[in-house]
Amino acid sequence: MEWYFALAFLLSLILIFMAIGTPIALAFLAANVIGAWHFMGGQTGILQMLNNGFGALSSFNLVPIPLFLLMGELFFRTGLGMKMFNAVDQLMGKLPGRLSYVTVVGGTAFSTLSGSSMGSTALMGSLLVPEMERRGYKKKMAIGPILGTGGLAIIIPPSALAVLLATLAKVDIGALLIAGILPGLTLAGFYIVTIFIQTKLDPDAAPVYELEPVPLSAKLKLIVTDILPMLSVMVIIVAMMLMGFATPSEAAAFGALGVIILAFLFRCMTWEAFKLSVTGALKVTLMAYLIVFGSATFSQLLGFSGASGGLIGWATGFDLSPILMLLAMFAVLLVLGTFMEQISIMMLTVPIFFPLAQALGFDLVWFGIVVLLALEISFSTPPLGLLLFVMKGVAPPGTTMSEIYSAAIPYILCSMLLVAVLIVFPSLATWLPSMLQ
Repeated sequence: MEWYFALAFLLSLILIFMAIGTPIALAFLAANVIGAWHFMGGQTGILQMLNNGFGALSSFNLVPIPLFLLMGELFFRTGLGMKMFNAVDQLMGKLPGRLSYVTVVGGTAFSTLSGSSMGSTALMGSLLVPEMERRGYKKKMAIGPILGTGGLAIIIPPSALAVLLATLAKVDIGALLIAGILPGLTLAGFYIVTIFIQTKLDPDAAPVYELEPVPLSAKLKLIVTDILPMLSVMVIIVAMMLMGFATPSEAAAFGALGVIILAFLFRCMTWEAFKLSVTGALKVTLMAYLIVFGSATFSQLLGFSGASGGLIGWATGFDLSPILMLLAMFAVLLVLGTFMEQISIMMLTVPIFFPLAQALGFDLVWFGIVVLLALEISFSTPPLGLLLFVMKGVAPPGTTMSEIYSAAIPYILCSMLLVAVLIVFPSLATWLPSMLQ
């Protein structure tokens, strides 16, 4: 069978199963079973596929996923996230667009600890949007920064999605996690500049209001007690990986333990919070493991059928520069993101795009950050970006989807600008990982 028929056959199976409502992991599993029967010799092929899939699940590289998820769940359920947000809020003082800046600064810090875009967006949306509307903020100033910083959790470590991407693409997990730090902070800086420009162009969008001044001694106390302890967890995780003291799996364990210790020290650890955190992390972990199983076997089927090799040969046969090929792959990710969720996109594209990127001579860690940025953009891309619906669920009654769409656009453009910066200055993503060497 020609490679393009094999590729069309496998992709059609997946799309058919998804169209009839089969969960994505089970859709891949069913398509893989049919594909293995067809391409790998019936029952023997299916047994080989299952052995390969279980082999992928036994990888030590998957350990950070449940630990990072547990860390984020604990940070959210115990109230540590709210404590840090309140501290950042009091530190900002009297500033035009103050609550929008609080959203970016506090949301960036929360993203580093939660690793959950949906959790970050839900928390900030439910807490800050009603308060910002009460203060007279326009919807674009209230909703936009929350959607932007919610997506930062995909890029800034610890990111469970980055760990999953690195596992599927067979890229160094520690390098990909650390590579997201500088781009993530740069993106947060772009958001701050966007808010500054919006407040200058439209002062009524974020009116200034009177606040009771906070003494310097109180501000220092807030930094020491409510901000530094939380951020120290992320700093220690990154430092341990950078200095070679711990693998990503060990650093993730230290991070989860650090949040547990902080919760006990602040006396906000309860049995109910711990139970909900473990349950939430377990549910997502099981889904992630099914995804790894399905994607690993799908990738092997693509190779065995000749589809991946044929596609790479076909794509590299065009007289196009690597940058144009990169932009084409980026465009595919954005288009898929308008109607598919991110994990499904990864399962479909990683087995094809990463070998192609390697053939084009791209640094795979740098390419992984570009892919994560594409996923971050698609998280809030109309009409079906997942964060848009999370925001709709927690926003005050009367908020329309068109208002949410228009609020997201400036922050999508910021992410696009960061992609352009990464293309021109790839060292922004590769410098810190090079220190791991």
